[in-house]
Amino acid sequence: MIETVGSIENFANAVKRIDGLEWMGEIEIDEITPDEEFYDETKPDKELSGRLYLVMTNQQALEQMLSLWRRYQEDPTMQFERGLTKFRDVFLHLKSIRRWDVQDRLLETGIIDVWRENLEYDGDRVITFETELWFRGGDELRAASASHVTNLVQQAGGRILSQSVIEGIAYHGLLAELPAHAIRAIVGNPTTELVKCENVMFFRPVGQMVVGDKSPEGDVEIAQIEEMPLPTGDPVVALFDGVPLANHRLLAGRLVVDDPDNWEADYAASERVHGTSMASLIVHGDLNQPSTPLPRPIYVRSIMKPLNWLDTPRPEGIPENCLAVDLIHRAVKRLFEGDQGEGPTAPQVRVINLSIGDRTRQFTQSMSPIARLLDWLSVKYGVLFVVSAGNHPTSISLGVSQEEFDSFRADEFEAATIRALYRDARHRKLLSPAETINGLTVGSTHQDESQLTYQGNRIDPFEQPLPSPVSAFGSGYRRAIKPDVVFFGGKQWYRLPLQPTNPVTIEPAIFRVPPGNKAASPGSLAGELDATSYSCGTSNATALISRAACICYDSLQQIFSEQAAEVDPRSYEVPLLKAMLVHGCSWGDIGDHLKSRIENSDLGREIRERAESLYSRPADISNEIGRQYKSLLARWMGYGLPQIDRVLDCTDQRATLLGYGELSDGEAHVFRLPLPPSLSARQERRRLTVTLAWLSPISASTQKYRTASLWFEAINNGLAPSRQNADWQTVKRGTVQHEVFEGQRAEPFIDGDVIEIKVNCREDAGKIQSPVAYGLAVSLEVAEGLDIAVYNEIRTRIAPAIQIQQATDQGRW
Repeated sequence: MIETVGSIENFANAVKRIDGLEWMGEIEIDEITPDEEFYDETKPDKELSGRLYLVMTNQQALEQMLSLWRRYQEDPTMQFERGLTKFRDVFLHLKSIRRWDVQDRLLETGIIDVWRENLEYDGDRVITFETELWFRGGDELRAASASHVTNLVQQAGGRILSQSVIEGIAYHGLLAELPAHAIRAIVGNPTTELVKCENVMFFRPVGQMVVGDKSPEGDVEIAQIEEMPLPTGDPVVALFDGVPLANHRLLAGRLVVDDPDNWEADYAASERVHGTSMASLIVHGDLNQPSTPLPRPIYVRSIMKPLNWLDTPRPEGIPENCLAVDLIHRAVKRLFEGDQGEGPTAPQVRVINLSIGDRTRQFTQSMSPIARLLDWLSVKYGVLFVVSAGNHPTSISLGVSQEEFDSFRADEFEAATIRALYRDARHRKLLSPAETINGLTVGSTHQDESQLTYQGNRIDPFEQPLPSPVSAFGSGYRRAIKPDVVFFGGKQWYRLPLQPTNPVTIEPAIFRVPPGNKAASPGSLAGELDATSYSCGTSNATALISRAACICYDSLQQIFSEQAAEVDPRSYEVPLLKAMLVHGCSWGDIGDHLKSRIENSDLGREIRERAESLYSRPADISNEIGRQYKSLLARWMGYGLPQIDRVLDCTDQRATLLGYGELSDGEAHVFRLPLPPSLSARQERRRLTVTLAWLSPISASTQKYRTASLWFEAINNGLAPSRQNADWQTVKRGTVQHEVFEGQRAEPFIDGDVIEIKVNCREDAGKIQSPVAYGLAVSLEVAEGLDIAVYNEIRTRIAPAIQIQQATDQGRW
């Protein structure tokens, strides 16, 4: 393992020049403590960033590399052989060279803590775990690696249960089990032969994607259900979750349930909680505010079942005898290719809902295998994964005394809770696979439409709508915007613990009564098929966004049918859906309120003091403060709360256009939006919103990871010069660029003038093998009621659609 301060481009090519070195990958690292050799001269105390370069080597190759290092130390001006000059760059930034060891394989994954819990829970059980091997470059090397690890597991009294190799994401995993005494020995002294095995990259816990580990409290309500027409057509949304109560009166005839492993047999009806709730939210939305059910059925594939725990009802989760990566891979492949001699089960699916997360794997810097899998599958099959950001339903230490807490006003309690959550954000990060770059990651807002009937000892930490206190914090991979959006996930109330704490701590109050999102639920009585209950969190928000995706899909089909019947839309459907779901986002009142709370806290004071220590010019100080606030808001609420109807419907004062195309490296398309003449020279506030989305191929073993970088540039001639919400550089780091521009200055223009939006493409982590499809959504609007006919004036001036050409040219509306 070669650790550097800073990064070295194309180092992988230099590694391949030495016979016996094999490139394994690279990991970006932050929080490197400065020392006498490496520090920032302008800010000596600032933590540095760098990379880990991972190389498999034999003894001869290692000696050759070390020989280079010794010669360089003696003579830094030495000439390197052709192809090896990148080693000079490495040596210039070198912090350390060491072997990948026990700390890396075992301790960094948190598996020791999980094993301790398992041993305490049941000290005699056989314990299952995942061994992720270094992904070797050939079948023979991989077979030898697996054989070596298998022998070591068997010597320790265990066995290998299954193996998974997925070349597209550079993944090689073994599912293994060891008796409790062998696990206990590793916990006591990790330096065993198995843990030291150089074929192993990581040991990870399995079966940690668990939901419903809290028993319901209180009674459920009985739904008043009207007769509603059953859906028709093919499912567009797939739900990967637990087995639902498919004959519930709210769900009967509305689901296509696929259970090839017959996991339904392991479920009592009363245990089918999570899948039933998620299916209900996708089909009907929040039952607090009844909506028309989806006109299409939804496909449901069971990937969870009740775990063999002592809790009642048993929590649902991915079983310990399954590799989650392999299970999800097989489930998606079955959708689009079929398996066991059968054809595809639902090849028309465009959206897959994953309202689960791995509670043992919070996102730090490297992509988890499941996130890599989702990114690869999304491109391979043209499907959008809608993924929950993850919940942290844990206690919140407010950092105040009981006396101070008792004197709090509602706004002071809210401010203290926000401050405590940001202080603890490093323990409340995204849960795998929420870091997926191609998927749409959904956080939760502390909102619902429930009618409160009972409060008891519960307390609401927020007096106004805000991101949910249980919703995970971003950022995403390479500091991209994550979560992408937040949506209505229900209010999470808290209560004081039975034993007072100092400082005061509040803990989640888990009930199945209001507040929260209302959804179908198994009843408390046998055979009950019309019960409902309440819950909250990012799972709910994710299901509601998947519901919105189905509505957007049908709207998109209608648009293509009416306006571009000659176009085959299949290549563009998913990027357009992704853009449509994000396009109505803004921070709005939630962002303003959250920012004001931060500004008036000690966190705000720290931001100001840090900016003043870095800069002397008032403008620079102001810019740094603004950037920090934007970063804090984006980490909790992404691009904001989407208003889906803003992309589905136009008004007299708002026009929304959809564009699409395909680009390769170095290509660009220009879209021209005609300006409404009646806006010329008017001093009215106007807003331009632009959203670009695509699915990028991945280079799984490189740090850049994202193969295709797309971005837009908006030339609006001063019409809307002010950027709102997220930082203009941060929005270009993922696969969705969403920006809001505003202006109010009177700008004269003539009929025929346009806003130009240029969509660009370039290679990032590797070669773009085939053109990358993208979707574009653009809205121009003024305040409702003004005598400016934005929609009609743009509609009559839109040029006839132009087919995309090879060179830089116009895209197609």
